[in-house]
Amino acid sequence: MVGIRARVLVADVMTRDLVTLSETATAKEVATAMSGKAVGSVVITKDGHPSGIITEKDLVERVIARGRDPESTLAREIMSSPVSVIDPRADAMEAARKMAKLGIRRLVVVDKGMMVGIVTSRDILSTAPELMEVLADAAKNRIMPSKRGESLAGFCDMCEEWSESLEEVNGHFLCEVCRNETEP
Repeated sequence: MVGIRARVLVADVMTRDLVTLSETATAKEVATAMSGKAVGSVVITKDGHPSGIITEKDLVERVIARGRDPESTLAREIMSSPVSVIDPRADAMEAARKMAKLGIRRLVVVDKGMMVGIVTSRDILSTAPELMEVLADAAKNRIMPSKRGESLAGFCDMCEEWSESLEEVNGHFLCEVCRNETEP
């Protein structure tokens, strides 16, 4: 008898060729990287860890529409941060729910602290069209993102150290150590 895995994992649908640039890259360099690799987003890094993400929409809304100079606007000024992450062993359905809940279309895939890829809603839907129902229901019900229990990765706003377990506290994204220090 042949074993068949019923679940589709994030690792099965993710893109492994992750396009990354540093926080000091210019908006023009980000656009050039997107164009050259035919991708819709670039992961922005600091010290080898994802600190943000820039999409084509970000370039249009935060640079072009505002009349900013792409050659002097830095990635860290226009990136979305912190980055939402997911484990490659997570179920693709879980990734779809997380994207819908957070109102995003991309998750950086992190395995044991290392970026190993990116998964988009399009990646998931091309493999499992039935997941479209999950995304449609979320949009219809206007599910709002809840930071509680979500895996957010990035640099802590207080200690500036990398963390894979950031949580929002009074408008700041804090690591577990800093959250414990600020408790009354």
